Amino acid sequence: MKLSGILRSCIAATTFFAAAASAQVSVMLPANPGGGWDGTGRQAFSAMYKAGIYTDSVSFTNKGGAGGTIGLAEFQNGTTGKPDNLAVFGAITVGAITLNKSPVDLSKFRPVARLTAEYLVLAVRPDAPYKTLEDFAKALKENPGGTPVGGGSAGGVDHIALALLAQASGAPVNKLNYIPQAGGADTVTGIVNGTLKAGISGISEFQQFAKSGRVKILGITSAERMKGLDAPTFKEAGYDVELANWRGILGSVDMPEDNYKAWVDRFTKLNESDAWKQTMATQGWDQFFLAGPEFGSFIKDESDRINKILKDAGLAK
Repeated sequence: MKLSGILRSCIAATTFFAAAASAQVSVMLPANPGGGWDGTGRQAFSAMYKAGIYTDSVSFTNKGGAGGTIGLAEFQNGTTGKPDNLAVFGAITVGAITLNKSPVDLSKFRPVARLTAEYLVLAVRPDAPYKTLEDFAKALKENPGGTPVGGGSAGGVDHIALALLAQASGAPVNKLNYIPQAGGADTVTGIVNGTLKAGISGISEFQQFAKSGRVKILGITSAERMKGLDAPTFKEAGYDVELANWRGILGSVDMPEDNYKAWVDRFTKLNESDAWKQTMATQGWDQFFLAGPEFGSFIKDESDRINKILKDAGLAK
């Protein structure tokens, strides 16, 4: 073989092995394509590439179902000790693990970073008798069964936000008339036609309908008022409720320490990058960053809090 042929062979082999090495980075997206977790994972690595933080290739796997627990169970069982395997998950996962009696144990994963959040709002018909969040909370307390509220899946963050409002206002949590909906548009339809007294969902689901006058937003679960939204926070209205539909990144069970620290560092740099700030602005996401062991402590506290709410609501034993 001529020298030029040998060189070409070596270059080809080097390219192959480099590609193989970079392809070892794998991200589990425990949802169907197009959803929030799917977008979070893909957009995060796209911004990371644009910022020059991590520029090698990444493979993504979508496996939806049961609030993310199906994909995370596969991730938990199949990636132990792997150095560069990550998964996207979020607030919905915490309740889904309990409600689906899933074998997923969040404490086994390496907590890399909490990235984004979307706060929840409670909306009613513009001509509803509830002019304020206090009015609605009073009705909920007086007649919980006759005050049907629509939102996402049972045990999800929408349901939990309503349960927290009930707790804070003295309404019986186990008597709430919560009706899961297929999506935000269905919830709005129920509010408008009167089958629902109110709906609760992420701000992005309701904001366009509020602007067009189809619904009125009475409150938001953020710590501070949201710019551009003419509604108080739940806390401002007198109810100690703060809840976000947060999303974050987990590392594989027993991920080597050096790799774990490297990913915490990369996502920390991502959070500070202009590319990610632009992505969040485009997607309508709020910055909600927390990394490493502090994120692990948050997950534990959030799991304890949500599971207690589910038990109080009679959804879990």
